[in-house]
Amino acid sequence: MQPKPKGPHHTFTVCKKKGKCDFRTIQKAVNKAKAGDTIRVRNGVYREAVSISGKKKRYLKVVGNPKKPRKVLLRARGNMQNGFFVSGADEVSINGFMTRGYKANGFFVVNVNGYTLNHLVARQTGVYGLYAFNTIGGRMLNSEAFYVNDGAFYIGQTPPQDKPIQTLVRNVDGWGSPIGFSATNMRYVTITKSRFYNNGTGIVPNALDSEKFPPPEHNVITNNEIFWNNFNFHQGKPPFAVREEGTAALVPIGTGILLLGSRDTRVENNRIYGNFLGGFAALDSFLVPKNPLAAELRGNIVRNNAFGLNDTDENGYDVVYSGNGTDNCFEIGANDTALDKSTLSPCTGKNTFNQAAQDQMLAWAGENATKGWKMHDHPPKKGIKPLVVFGE
Repeated sequence: MQPKPKGPHHTFTVCKKKGKCDFRTIQKAVNKAKAGDTIRVRNGVYREAVSISGKKKRYLKVVGNPKKPRKVLLRARGNMQNGFFVSGADEVSINGFMTRGYKANGFFVVNVNGYTLNHLVARQTGVYGLYAFNTIGGRMLNSEAFYVNDGAFYIGQTPPQDKPIQTLVRNVDGWGSPIGFSATNMRYVTITKSRFYNNGTGIVPNALDSEKFPPPEHNVITNNEIFWNNFNFHQGKPPFAVREEGTAALVPIGTGILLLGSRDTRVENNRIYGNFLGGFAALDSFLVPKNPLAAELRGNIVRNNAFGLNDTDENGYDVVYSGNGTDNCFEIGANDTALDKSTLSPCTGKNTFNQAAQDQMLAWAGENATKGWKMHDHPPKKGIKPLVVFGE
């Protein structure tokens, strides 16, 4: 952890009008600022990619318009990769901005101990909207990401820690993307009071060999609303370049939450409805051939979730599980549905495996999941329309 700067600290202003602020670009203000300083950016459109790098920029605060972040827009030009890129600078705070059109990510934080991403909007970025990689601790708050060609939100490759520092994701909206929240080898993260809807799949903690430290573990998914994740981005003309490989291409569209190789994850008190294939699904990861021990589902707990919106907006199945792994605990209601209820063992040891159920789950990869859909109309929801095929 980099030491907190002692100061004195300064505040710099940025705006588009010449002579009205200290700087006309955010990057020039960042270059001038020292650790702990504040940069205030006024409303406007900024055609730049901002880089905040190294310990000399630690604890920097970059503030746009937290109440109306769309009024401070970073719009990509040419081949710009990231709206904001933070690397090796601990506890940087970015608050009150919108990014659009970047080739890689809207907001990208890497190799830091602590960060805050707050009141942000990411639209039509090439990989992820809000993205934290190889980070310890942090916060993603009060933000929205959509029309992203992989995961609207993403936290990945969390280093294992003897004394874990928790990461909080709260009050975010991920929609209109292949995955609402992607989480390759993610640890110590709580996702709460958020909404994931109109994606291919809502939330996907997954184990991959392509990143360090598999599998995902010690995460909590609680008190979220996860609905209508039936976006068949393989069809129509989605507002992003469709990925033909990787996790985004393989996710079983029509699924609310998918654990694809996960340990000691709690999925509790969520409202999960209107997903045409399954509300919650879990499967040993088939994406870690170099590390088979990381593939196993182990010690995950699924309980106290409300499926089907009081029978008004049912999932295809509430739970889709084949009995993979060990010590996976399921507590579901008497009227909740499952692909095979005999696999839903209590927390008393090895789960009951069903090969036919696993074969069926594997057959539902990617767009093939539509073959298992149970389609129906949804009750109206103010301000949100169901998205199945873009443009229809």
